[in-house]
Amino acid sequence: MNHTTLRRSLLSLTLAAAMVSFTLWCGQMEAVETLSPQIRAEYTLVIDPGHGGADGGAVSVSGVAESELNLAIALKCDQIAGLFGQQTVLLRDTEDSLADPEAETLREQKRNDMENRVAIINATSDALLLSIHQNQYTDSKYSGAQVFYQPDEKSEGWAELTQTLLRECLDSDNRRQAKEVPSDLYMMSHISCPAILAECGFLSNPEEDHRLQDDSYQKQLAVVLMGACFGYWYGNTQ
Repeated sequence: MNHTTLRRSLLSLTLAAAMVSFTLWCGQMEAVETLSPQIRAEYTLVIDPGHGGADGGAVSVSGVAESELNLAIALKCDQIAGLFGQQTVLLRDTEDSLADPEAETLREQKRNDMENRVAIINATSDALLLSIHQNQYTDSKYSGAQVFYQPDEKSEGWAELTQTLLRECLDSDNRRQAKEVPSDLYMMSHISCPAILAECGFLSNPEEDHRLQDDSYQKQLAVVLMGACFGYWYGNTQ
């Protein structure tokens, strides 16, 4: 990651934060779309809130389903992207999954949901994928966001910048590094576009569980994720 890319990312992040703060203060998220700078048109950002429907994913120590938190953060990312004129595809905007009605068992629903997500992603021209998830572990002491990437150079660079900004902007004690996504993840192994998967925190850690449920912290996460996205892809297409 070069310093020019990081500076551009932080500039984008600052602009996004200012715009989001202003629009939330005014209570007119949609009304200011025409005021936002147009920063990207060459790609479509696919935002994937992990899980949904009968598949709630992990459950936090306070009993909140991962799918709910993934969706809340994804919706905020989508709003920020829209403010900047970025074309997006949001894979789900409700708690429902993407499984077809014919899928009956939970196993069938989860498989069909993944197949449908893959189909949408692969049918999207010039796609970039941001998949949003939460982590969990048997030991509650672990915390910190971590970003995983598709095994290609651009995805790796995007993930490393995202990891850096998550640490520098939200959690200076986080020493986690961006890593290649595990090969056994169905969706990631069946798509062909650049992609990252952001594990935003550990639901098994009480303090982090509390933060992840906080609306203000979710907004901060969304601003960082979008700042990294805009910054990296801007820096690599100029």
